[in-house]
Amino acid sequence: MQFEKDELIEAKRQIDSTLHKLRETIKTFEEKENPGRYKSQLTLARRRTRAFEIACSLIERELENL
Repeated sequence: MQFEKDELIEAKRQIDSTLHKLRETIKTFEEKENPGRYKSQLTLARRRTRAFEIACSLIERELENL
C-alpha cells in the first residue's frame, strides 16, 4: 500500500500527540495513592504506548525511503 508523504507526516504527528497523552496518563496512574489499583489501566496504556512507538518508527522508516 502506498502513502503520500503528507499522509505519513500527519499520521506521525497524530501518533506523537497520542503518545504524549498516554505517557501523561501513565504518570498520573503511577502517582495515585494506590497505583496497584490501576494495574489493568497501566498495563493497557503501556501496551498502547509500545504499539504507537512501533508504528511511529515504521512511519519514520517509510519517510526515509521516500
